Amino acid sequence: MTPSRSSSLMEKPGLADVKSAEVVQEETDAEFGGTEARKRLEKRLLRKLDLSMSIMIVIYILNYVDRNNAGAARLRGFEQDLQLQGTEFATLLSILYVGYILMQIPSNMFLNYIGKPSIYLPVCMMVWGSISILTGITKNFVGALLTRFFLGFVEAAFFPGALFLISKWYKRSELGSRTALLYCGNIISNAFGALLASGILDGMQGKLGRAAWRWLFYIEGSLTIFVAICAIFILPDFPATTRRWWLSEEERRLAMKRMEEDAGVGDENETEVGGHAAGLWLAVKDWRVWWLAFAMTSQVVALSFNAYFPTLSATMGFGPTVTLLLCAPPFVFTAVLAFLVSRHSDKTGERFYHISVPIFGGIVGFIIAICTMNTAARYISLFLMAQSYAGFVVLYTWVSNSFPRPPSKRAVAVALVNAFSQLGNVAGSYVWPSAWGPTYRKSYAICIATAGCAIVMCYIFKLHLTWLNKKLDENEEEKGIKEKGFRYLL
Repeated sequence: MTPSRSSSLMEKPGLADVKSAEVVQEETDAEFGGTEARKRLEKRLLRKLDLSMSIMIVIYILNYVDRNNAGAARLRGFEQDLQLQGTEFATLLSILYVGYILMQIPSNMFLNYIGKPSIYLPVCMMVWGSISILTGITKNFVGALLTRFFLGFVEAAFFPGALFLISKWYKRSELGSRTALLYCGNIISNAFGALLASGILDGMQGKLGRAAWRWLFYIEGSLTIFVAICAIFILPDFPATTRRWWLSEEERRLAMKRMEEDAGVGDENETEVGGHAAGLWLAVKDWRVWWLAFAMTSQVVALSFNAYFPTLSATMGFGPTVTLLLCAPPFVFTAVLAFLVSRHSDKTGERFYHISVPIFGGIVGFIIAICTMNTAARYISLFLMAQSYAGFVVLYTWVSNSFPRPPSKRAVAVALVNAFSQLGNVAGSYVWPSAWGPTYRKSYAICIATAGCAIVMCYIFKLHLTWLNKKLDENEEEKGIKEKGFRYLL
């Protein structure tokens, strides 16, 4: 409040600002028929968006099923038929992430440029489904290596593209639960993939003269292509480019207005920041992007048990079918927990503790697995390990929250963090050698160290965002602004 303001206003600080904000809001809402009409329109818009975006959960399930089916195939002769030796199986797992890392940033930049995720993402999905089918006809290590490399090359388009797509439609307060729902596709894939694999591997052995593990790749790849065709007609594009029949022009304008209000600048205009090349440069030179990338890499190493989950389940001493069936419950539990944790994180506007507590729970699971070979205790430890994904989901949301605008920078930042973190999958593929089994104590110790590192790095990042919010408070106070603007979520 400046000294020139009247004493009556000084006696009631903020009253004029509140009235002014209400007037501005009413003028903004008049475009949509008033405040109440806008609320109804916004509710309808979100309902339509949620229904349309739900197809991405199915896509993500198939994305991970196609990526992780090698672990299930290993139980039914995959290694023997391809005559794999030493670390060749681990190399097949890790080579996927080479292509995955290389393509994420160019893919998201291209997606932001064309503005048509409803075409781009399903086409990529069809290609990786076809490559998955080709894995089933490989005869040796080299053939499998090539299909796994190109599988990662094409799969790279989906997850960073999906994160970018939902960040273009949903406000920061809505993003956590939507990201959680999307990532539940990853988590559920471990349960669904195990159940599907147990049925195929148990019932398809020798059909048409083919091994069951080959049928696993044929059937899951074909299912991926079918869903991709359906997704072309369901997925939305960006608010500024979409022309879907289910979205009215008024709803489209409201979608753009919502995002403009959420961060103070519209998504459709990037000329002020130099467009896509500037977005790349802004992301690459921002140390916070690299800090989060390293934090996520550490946590990805801690989650490397995922690709070997059937192997870890097998240490309890059951047959192949029961082993795969036992993989499902921990991830069903994790999917529910991840959604609840992310939803609570959105409601409270808090991120760090919603990340660190589940990760710490995973550390407890690793410690239990180190200490005992008791069947019940080890199964409980698998539940605790799996639930650490709940914290990882919130961490993904935190990345999108922390780089709101310009959208070209957000596209690169999300892709860069996700791509760099996949180095954790490359390293993690070698964390579980058979020679360390069945106890895998050294493997669990590595996971404890990397999970602890991730928690520490997230805490330091929280301290930095707290400092930035304090600077924003001081800036608004100096300018006499009473209504708070954008703040980073902690």
